[in-house]
Amino acid sequence: MADCGGAAYARENGIPVVLFPRSKQEPEGLSADDLVTVLRKFRVDFTLLAGHLKLIPVELLLELGNMQVVKNVVDHLINLCLNSWYFEANVTQVLRDNSAFFFLSALTIFISFATYSGPTIHFVDEEYDIGKILAQRVVPVCAFDTPEELAARVLHEEHCLYVDVVAALCEDRIIWRDDGVPLIHRKEDPIQYC
Repeated sequence: MADCGGAAYARENGIPVVLFPRSKQEPEGLSADDLVTVLRKFRVDFTLLAGHLKLIPVELLLELGNMQVVKNVVDHLINLCLNSWYFEANVTQVLRDNSAFFFLSALTIFISFATYSGPTIHFVDEEYDIGKILAQRVVPVCAFDTPEELAARVLHEEHCLYVDVVAALCEDRIIWRDDGVPLIHRKEDPIQYC
């Protein structure tokens, strides 16, 4: 969105901002081909998605090639708790408003009687929220929580985790074990892992 906080911050600090995809709401947005051209022009290493709620076209993922695309997921239990048909059938309607998504996510956790929740940061692939996981954090579900309180705690943890993971990517502090599990070196003590 042209008026989101990240775009405003970037503009104020002289960082180029591009919008994708082009739509009725964002007519100045780029086409997929234009986006790839711009990303290559600036030699982008990572494409970071926050709050992006649409599938990335396979053709675009193939064009991006070695450029790593990273996404946040508000709650890693949402896919476990919601019937996938319901989620896919209603995702556009529910996700038009982020607060509705946070509330639905928290409400789903309560209905499932889960004892924990939490955000996930993962690489993007051609399906919803199943790319290789980079990091997760656990947020306890407290006995007297309301869905709004749980959603607020998960969102706070998501914001902290996303910053930590992006910093680790940019500083090349992530290594992968042979079994595919990522290990993130601590910035303050590089021989320790998070």
